Amino acid sequence: MKEILELDLPEDYFYSKNHEWLAQVEDIVKIGINDYAQDQLGEIVFVELPSVGDHFNKGDEFGTVESVKAVSELYIPVSGEVTAVNRDLEETPELVNSSTYKKGWMIQISLSDPSQLKELFKKDAYIKYLKGMDP
Repeated sequence: MKEILELDLPEDYFYSKNHEWLAQVEDIVKIGINDYAQDQLGEIVFVELPSVGDHFNKGDEFGTVESVKAVSELYIPVSGEVTAVNRDLEETPELVNSSTYKKGWMIQISLSDPSQLKELFKKDAYIKYLKGMDP
């Protein structure tokens, strides 16, 4: 497992307490699990994702990730409608491990309330949050 300061956490992304990342372009946001989450889970073997057109409220479960260690629920950190789903993960779920932020993205949504992004962490605040979790 990686040390906190070894994690790949892009500066311009947002991070949630449930370890999702969000990359924003205007009112569209791509979402996936971040480097910390994929590192903790280990080898990802299955990803279950919603369908285009599904609507979610902040905090709703939007899918699951299964690794050789565990099955984890995915919780959406902002409200919106799914506009794209990364179907490549159906055949190659390990992309979440090998390309967390590029090829391993999970869903893209149209934000219902862009102000919800202000409730998420930027990189430095997320690192402080992780350090506070460390036993």
